[in-house]
Amino acid sequence: MNKTLTAASLALALGAAMTVAASPAAAQNKMSDKEHCYGVALKGKNDCKAGAGTSCAGTSMRDHQGNAWSLVPKGTCEKTVSSTSPTGYGQLQEFKEKKA
Repeated sequence: MNKTLTAASLALALGAAMTVAASPAAAQNKMSDKEHCYGVALKGKNDCKAGAGTSCAGTSMRDHQGNAWSLVPKGTCEKTVSSTSPTGYGQLQEFKEKKA
């Protein structure tokens, strides 16, 4: 019984290790078809980066904030409307907001 328990524990540990090892690869594949798009998030709905003194996600203070980004499907950022962007569309880099 002791050998059976040890073999089962080893199999469980190996399975868990393989799952953990595969997780970053799966996450990487999901991220490869996304891009950071600045100026398209609504107030409090950004995915990250909203300036000094913020903790990250959900910290944008206003709609279409130029230093807050959201993840969007690759190739769609610069086609997404942004009322504060100099071009009127999302940007791949943070920007200084234009006056509305």
